[in-house]
Amino acid sequence: MSPSISTRDELLSSAQRTAGRCWRAGEAQNIISTAKLTDTAAEQSVLEELIEKSKPQTPPECRHLNFLLSTPFRYGAPYPRGSRFRKAGHTPGVFYGAENPDTAIAELCFSRLIFYFESPDTKWPPEAGEYTAFSVRYSTERAIDLTNPPLNSRKTAWTHKTRYDECQELADLARSVAIEVIKYSSVRDPKIQTNIALLTCRAFADTDPIERQAWHIILSSNGARALCEMPRVSLDFDRNAFSGDPRIDGMKWER
Repeated sequence: MSPSISTRDELLSSAQRTAGRCWRAGEAQNIISTAKLTDTAAEQSVLEELIEKSKPQTPPECRHLNFLLSTPFRYGAPYPRGSRFRKAGHTPGVFYGAENPDTAIAELCFSRLIFYFESPDTKWPPEAGEYTAFSVRYSTERAIDLTNPPLNSRKTAWTHKTRYDECQELADLARSVAIEVIKYSSVRDPKIQTNIALLTCRAFADTDPIERQAWHIILSSNGARALCEMPRVSLDFDRNAFSGDPRIDGMKWER
């Protein structure tokens, strides 16, 4: 094990009770999408049921949850690439959230820009994309906070912009001692606010989101701009907002 990774005893001694709510952002899940393909409500219901059956299975312990909460824990298909606390392949799911909606939006804008980095010949979208941010409550007796002592002594490992192997090892070790939540600093949010990773759907205190926000994201050669309707918020992430990540630094902005 890497010397930067904690031991089981250290994680257990650092574990504590935590509760709160976290925000997650993603593409708008709009029933209009399937309504356009059907003529009646009955046909739409059948289509949505078929779509649901085509997706990977939801673990039994997550089936009581709204799909927005359970989706990260679906299995049946390999995880295409590793993320901060999840290895690629057939690995346990992680629900990534943030303490604040603007942090969740910053993470989303970064991921959208990465798509265009990987597709340098793709033109910027002519219109704003529609996205939803939602919050949900969580509660657990066992959580660790990588922003506080003693675990913050390994901050360099936990906040590396592109290398996730040490964080993935930490998540595996955390699961082995029944730790359910990891708090950590966002490296995408310019304010460096806190992200929250739920390692199990047992950490949810609700079965459904408790609040939703509609966002529009505009991508261009200037970077990303995010606009919320209610409450009225505007966030700008220019070309330098995510600098330090070699993918953003190597972005082909003019296209």
